[in-house]
Amino acid sequence: MLIKSLPLWIAIALTGCAVGPDYTRPVVEMPGAWQSGAQAPAAAQMIVVQDWWKSFNDPVLDKLVDEALVYNRNLAQAVARVDEARAQAGIARANLVPQLSANAGFQRGRTSADSAGGSQLSDARTANGVLSWELDLWGKLRRANEAALANLAASEYTRDATRLSISASVAQAYFQLRAYDAQLDITRRTLVSREEGLRINKRRFEGGVTSELTYRQAEAEAASARAGVPSLQQSVIQTENALAILLGRSPRALVDSKIARGAVAALQVPVDIPAGLPSDLLMRRPDLRAAEQQLKAANARIGVARAAYFPTIGLTGALGSQSTALDTLFSGPMRTWSFATNLAMPIFDWGKTGAGVDAASAQQKQALATYELAIQSAFGETLDALSFTQTSRDRQAALFTQLQALQESLRLARLRYDNGYSSYLEVLDSERGSYQAELQLVSARLDQLQAAINLYKALGGGWDSPQTQP
Repeated sequence: MLIKSLPLWIAIALTGCAVGPDYTRPVVEMPGAWQSGAQAPAAAQMIVVQDWWKSFNDPVLDKLVDEALVYNRNLAQAVARVDEARAQAGIARANLVPQLSANAGFQRGRTSADSAGGSQLSDARTANGVLSWELDLWGKLRRANEAALANLAASEYTRDATRLSISASVAQAYFQLRAYDAQLDITRRTLVSREEGLRINKRRFEGGVTSELTYRQAEAEAASARAGVPSLQQSVIQTENALAILLGRSPRALVDSKIARGAVAALQVPVDIPAGLPSDLLMRRPDLRAAEQQLKAANARIGVARAAYFPTIGLTGALGSQSTALDTLFSGPMRTWSFATNLAMPIFDWGKTGAGVDAASAQQKQALATYELAIQSAFGETLDALSFTQTSRDRQAALFTQLQALQESLRLARLRYDNGYSSYLEVLDSERGSYQAELQLVSARLDQLQAAINLYKALGGGWDSPQTQP
């Protein structure tokens, strides 16, 4: 009987309505392109490049990022959350279909002597297959499945956002380390030059050629450069440790292993940002997609809460055998069957169901606000990154010109001092200026690299168009 009527019940359940609002993406006003005056290509024509860090053409950086994406513990947590969400989605999907279970039992008992027939022992053996199903006439289980699938998608996008964040952090820490290395090299070269100047001025002072003031000034400048070396060495060590943690290295590896560097001494400036990047490219950011999926899940949970107003209908059917002897348990005369339906719905629950709907609606509003705020923050980050990219490029160009002028000024100051036309103070001023300009130029190159990384991160990765693909 149950088997014959099962297709009818399935048809009824599948054609039932689903209470609650259907999801529609919120309308967001989007600009056409990030840079004015440039015609933006269609977003569909732009390709998001996942391995964006390869644009820096540093094989060592490529290996470090690959290592982090395998061993970083934050990413391992994000991957495990995806596995959990996938399992939860499997549970929600399983609730949509009938559940089949089996049970078997053995019972032995003795009746009272006062019962009809007197005291006697009895055995009972049972074996049953049970089919149970909750009819989803109002869409509660379908909405729950919709929410679980959205949660799964959100966890996957969150994992991708974690990958993007980790790769960006590794690139930033690596270039910061390279910058400290460059500044340490500049400081050591400056120290060698100033100690040589101190040696010459000490010999001149002892020979009565120059004053003690000049000698002490040279001594102070050499000590200043000498003090800068351990400070930068400490910065190198701290950055190496931070990078090793990002790479997921063990405590032993933190002590024993070192961070590799690229073969190129100078920090490499990335390629220019193409003009007219479409603003729709930003919507491909994994964190924005995760926020939208969380909004979709919250929207579906409103339907789950509203379904509590309606009756819950369950079907249960059992088919089995019962016998006092094991050898006759599965014979025809011992067959048993049963079929039951169950209907339950709230009549008066002091507003519990309504409060559940209100809570689900409030959660949906929170998710909507979170999604809209995420878009606003993402646009702000991208605008900042675009601006920083341009200003850091301009600052680097100006500092390069300044360094060339100061190096020439230092050459002339030394020439004038050696020929007796000026005091040693001019040489010291020129040395200080040239030294600071070299350090600032390294910082400017680092800023430009960091700006490019921030832009890649803000747009969810690199970008390219089909026309440029090989």
